[in-house]
Amino acid sequence: MNENQKLASDAAAKLAELSGVPSHDVALVLGSGWLPAVDALGEATAEIATTDLPGFSAAAVAGHSGRIRSVRSGDRNLLVFLSRTHYYEGKGVAAVVHGVRTAAAAGCRAVVLTNGCGGLDESWSPGTPVLIRDHINLTGRSPIEGAHFVDLTDLYSSRLRAMCREVDPSLDEGVYVQFPGPHYETPAEIGMVRAIGGTLVGMSTTLEAIAAREAGMEVLGISLVTNLAAGISGEPLNHEEVLEAGRAAASRMGGLLGKIVPRI
Repeated sequence: MNENQKLASDAAAKLAELSGVPSHDVALVLGSGWLPAVDALGEATAEIATTDLPGFSAAAVAGHSGRIRSVRSGDRNLLVFLSRTHYYEGKGVAAVVHGVRTAAAAGCRAVVLTNGCGGLDESWSPGTPVLIRDHINLTGRSPIEGAHFVDLTDLYSSRLRAMCREVDPSLDEGVYVQFPGPHYETPAEIGMVRAIGGTLVGMSTTLEAIAAREAGMEVLGISLVTNLAAGISGEPLNHEEVLEAGRAAASRMGGLLGKIVPRI
């Protein structure tokens, strides 16, 4: 067990102690705009500050809550991260994926990674959920250290995506491209994304997905399109717009997660 795995194991042990739940089944990481959807998942049995667990630091972004909620949904124990550490915070890749590794150490066999992002498809109005089919990681970094080769074929589980479309046949799919941030992309960069096959752009998710696969978890990625990407609409981008689109879509997101998660 390396240092990062040991830290995740320690965090999972502390989590079990503080929550009173010995192990969890499915983890969710909530991105920008997704927070109001969490109440549809089930009854909260415990909520703790991330800073009460080894390896976590305080949330650094407005609209993000540095807390972890244990939720009982049917016969499942869900581990819901109400915030994430972003790569642009400068805390290193290990800090970015510490939540996912803690979830794996806590017993989670699957993780739902959500985010708020820009969309390149003009038919995706703000508030549209899109399943992540694949990703392109433009951070130039990986959470995996050393000569440990991990296959990323079907990283975003085709089984879980098919299950989502059974719940909501209108769900579209896209390729998520992660930039380092924290600045938004330029119109020229969005042109590059289009050229390389990307349809969703944001500043999270890909590093967490890689770490989840390394830990043996099944991954479901869902983006909430909060705005059209830079240069498409001609309007400037701002963080408050991202949060507002999330608030407006909260009931749909909550309903979607409430139907999907019990089936994972």
